[in-house]
This record gives sequence, structure tokens and C-alpha cells, in this order.
Amino acid sequence: MAATFSLIGTIEPFLHCNLKKGDSIYCEANAMVMMETNLELKGKLQGGIMQSLMRRFANDESLFQQEIEAVHGEGDCLLAPTLDGDMQILDVGANQYTLSDGAFVAASRSVEVRANIQRNLGGAVFGDTGGFVIMQTHGTGQVVVSGFGSLFEIDVEPGKDVIIDNGHVVCWDSRLDYSLSVSTSKKKGFMSNIINSVTSGEGMVLKFSGQGKVVICSRNRDSYKGWIQSVLGTNSGGRGSSGGFLDQIM
Repeated sequence: MAATFSLIGTIEPFLHCNLKKGDSIYCEANAMVMMETNLELKGKLQGGIMQSLMRRFANDESLFQQEIEAVHGEGDCLLAPTLDGDMQILDVGANQYTLSDGAFVAASRSVEVRANIQRNLGGAVFGDTGGFVIMQTHGTGQVVVSGFGSLFEIDVEPGKDVIIDNGHVVCWDSRLDYSLSVSTSKKKGFMSNIINSVTSGEGMVLKFSGQGKVVICSRNRDSYKGWIQSVLGTNSGGRGSSGGFLDQIM
């Protein structure tokens, strides 16, 4: 029987996982909060050195992910993401998902979260969709994602395209078509859209079409970081500068 995930708590929950003897899961670096002594924790290059390097390029994460294995018998563990916010458990198999930067928390052993070259080069040039490399699930099992703030699912249907601010996208069904724009305006012309984006305060947006779901979060990490910087003040270095601290926590 495979490891099972569940969420404990309603505000910024823990991710609970029960593992039977011989089973294992993997998760982002430093995600483990607590585990029973039947379990063992080790670092592993998931997918080999090239996949690990591509994940680091995509998400600036550690080369090594954590693997938790039930070596001595059944056991439980608690995990938590790095940033504040909610988590969601997604079933992978019939549906596969594309993950935004920093969304991955944990996955079943039977699910691979693979770094791939992005087919949408517009998304590679701008924003939080992983640059030229994006993270996509493969296999059958469960993957757990997190987002800054609360999470919500949006169903995209044929003929009902959805536009979402880039900083609020956590993950989406890989069957969906998507394109990135600097504006929701229907005006044509790059400069016109740039001007409209600046005056409206929109920033980058992703347009999804087709059939599938998108998971979004209520908070925009970069906007929040900018607000904190404006409150604390940012100097170009030295004592009193908040930039270095904020870069570490955000």
C-alpha cells in the first residue's frame, strides 16, 4: 500500500504522511518537521545529476531533495513548506500538472517531478513560470503543492478562457494551453500593452484555455516582498538594509 498524504490544521496546515514498511516519499529540502524512528531521512539527487541541475536552474532549489523511507516499519511524518500559506494534495495519473516556481512540497515515490524545457518561450522570457525550464509531473500517485496565502481551484472550460495574474498561479493541468502577456488589454502592439500594464498596475498575466484546472493562491509573493521593502526601507547595503534579509525569507 502506497504512502498516503493528508493535511492537518486549517490555517497553514502540516502535511501528514503515513508510510508502510518499504515505502518512501520525497520532498523539498528542509520540509521535514517531525518523523517517527521507524523512518529514515536522507538527501538524494532525484532523477540524477542532470535533472537536479535543471531543477536548481528552474527554481533555485537545492540539488539534493529529502527522501523519507519507512526502513524499520510503518511510521508517520509531518512536513511543511518554506513559505507561509496553504497546501493542496493533487492526484496525478490521468491528469498531470505544471508547477510554478517554489510550488513543489512533496510527492509519492511513483510520481516524478521532472524539469523540462518550456514549449512556451513567451513564458520563458518573463515571470514566474520557471524561465526556460519548468517543472512537470509524470507517473501515477500524488503530488503536494503550496502557495502563498489561501489556495483555490479554477476550472477552465472550452470557450471560457481565464486570465490570471502570473504571481498568483501555483500550478495548472498540463493539458491546458497558456500564453503570457504584459496586459489584459486587447490593444495590439507591444508598447501599447506595456503602457497599459504600467498605468493599470496589472503586471504579467497568464491566459489559460482548454479543459482543466488551475490552482491559484491569494497572495503574490513578489508584491508582498515589495510592500515589506517599502515599509522597512531599503538601502543599497550596510546596516539598516532589509534587502538581504528579505531575499532570504522570500
